[in-house]
Amino acid sequence: MRDSDPHGQRLPIKLDTTSNGEFAPVPLWPANVEANRLAHEAAAANAKRLGLSKRAFLTSACGAASTLLAFNAANAAAGRTGGLFELPRDAALDLQLARAQVGPAKQEFILDVQGHYIDTPKGNPKNADVFLKDVFMDSDTDVMVLSFVPSSRTAEPVTIQAADEVRRLVDKLEGTHRLLLHGRVNPNQPGDLEGMDELHEKWRVSAWKTYTQYGPNGRGYFLHDDAGIRFIEKARALGVKTICIHKGLPFGARSYEHSQCSDIGIVARRFPDVNFLIYHSGYVTTVTEQAYDPSGTRDGIDTLITSLRRNDVKPNSNVYAELGSTWRFLMRDPEQAAHALGKLIVACGEHNVLWGTDSIWYGSPQDQIQAFRTFQISPALRERHGYPEITPALRAGIFGMNAAKVYGLSPTEVKRYTAGDRVAQQRMAYLERPDPHFRTHGPKTRREYLKVAEFP
Repeated sequence: MRDSDPHGQRLPIKLDTTSNGEFAPVPLWPANVEANRLAHEAAAANAKRLGLSKRAFLTSACGAASTLLAFNAANAAAGRTGGLFELPRDAALDLQLARAQVGPAKQEFILDVQGHYIDTPKGNPKNADVFLKDVFMDSDTDVMVLSFVPSSRTAEPVTIQAADEVRRLVDKLEGTHRLLLHGRVNPNQPGDLEGMDELHEKWRVSAWKTYTQYGPNGRGYFLHDDAGIRFIEKARALGVKTICIHKGLPFGARSYEHSQCSDIGIVARRFPDVNFLIYHSGYVTTVTEQAYDPSGTRDGIDTLITSLRRNDVKPNSNVYAELGSTWRFLMRDPEQAAHALGKLIVACGEHNVLWGTDSIWYGSPQDQIQAFRTFQISPALRERHGYPEITPALRAGIFGMNAAKVYGLSPTEVKRYTAGDRVAQQRMAYLERPDPHFRTHGPKTRREYLKVAEFP
């Protein structure tokens, strides 16, 4: 359907209350409300100056640039200056300049290591179409890894069969390099360790996904527990030695302690040949991200850093910090975003921070991509805390080069293949008249969240 938002009521960079279903929606802060107001006001004025409808302006690169500049103004007024979206003011009115800043002129290799297929209502063939449009038509994503939510073996919200159907659909479009699959394993429930053989042999999973705070009796586990060790050893035996662990974003009252990262450094040191990808990087929405506290008493991302330091796990070794939902939530507050990114780059290493968006819970990931393309840590915070400048090389690493090494992909070969596949051809035709909906799909209210959060 064309003209999904004919009057331009939705912004291309989405600041709202949407959750990925793993944390309760958090109301917008006053600065976010003001940011959205200023962005709409600027879009109306800039569209008029360029002789465009507001909708046409917002779907252009100038629309994204104008929105990010409005966010800067609102954040600065609120005193949140530790990070900013760094782009020239003229980008709001100069299409060529805007494209150079937010894309599509950018040519990064983008490997999203945390994507989700929302099979709701189950079996609806249009769900796959929504996924493909959001990810591959309306964003610059090259490759996505399909992940899963925690569940019992008999009540999976999205089965690996459903996920594989999406991969098969992409295969039909000759986009065979575009999707990888996780295999969901919770070793503390019966049958999951035994099921790893089928996941490996039949479904060709590229990595394992586990939730240490999840268990059949409401009790989680640690990776250095007996169940966790058996899991890691089975992964090694099968030759798929990449394990993705949900850490942070605790599921309400479920095993909060297991959602934090004290076990990561222990197993990383014990199994140096295994890659441990820390999904969400331990982030918790109720913890304000600040400079690292050496006392090791603060929750959130600090628990990951403390675990690495206490176990002498060096940067750029075998622990990777993933940004799904963490970056999306912290786009609200550039000061917290600067601390979070700065700490993770220093502690895990510039080659060990990975791009993930948790989309399509958040709709198309393009807005997260555009915001990250322009984000910069302020010179004051860099000098005070030793955070790095986000250079083009560092940004390119986070966007995809770092994860490509983990997953054994050659970005050059993938780009060569996908540049001319049918997905690329369809996108080229689509971009002649794009129609992004700028919607999100995840729960936006507590009532909606509770429906999603009722994991078996």
